[in-house]
Amino acid sequence: MAEHTSSSITIEAAPADVMRVIADFARYPDWTGEVKEAEVLATDAQGRAEQVHLVMDAGAIKDDQTLAYTWTGGYEVSWTLVKSQMLRSLDGSYLLKPAASGGTEVTYQLTVDVKIPMLGMIKRKAEKVIIDRALAGLKKRVESGEGEQ
Repeated sequence: MAEHTSSSITIEAAPADVMRVIADFARYPDWTGEVKEAEVLATDAQGRAEQVHLVMDAGAIKDDQTLAYTWTGGYEVSWTLVKSQMLRSLDGSYLLKPAASGGTEVTYQLTVDVKIPMLGMIKRKAEKVIIDRALAGLKKRVESGEGEQ
């Protein structure tokens, strides 16, 4: 089984508010940093994204990818790679849990396998940077109220 990287953060908002921002792919370029374009290609019966095309620019790595999303209740979303120019595989998830403080604990887990050879230690470091930036951006977006509809 492939190794994964994960990290958690507490966001001062209800899980539903956090998930609303996570599910709003059209706004990802506003807060994620690496995502320059996002287009929902298919939705499920509840109107949630099932397949999303993303144009990524993470400095040295630029990619065009399509991800398939699976929504589990109101507290978890996971994704897997459908196609990519740079990646062999990509699996990730956000898991939300109500926190004792009244906020939400968000855990982001990510496993990436690139097509070019890369040391495992360097890959884990890159995953950690991606996760930390995403969690910080999500926290800022949700707590600023900009993600409210």
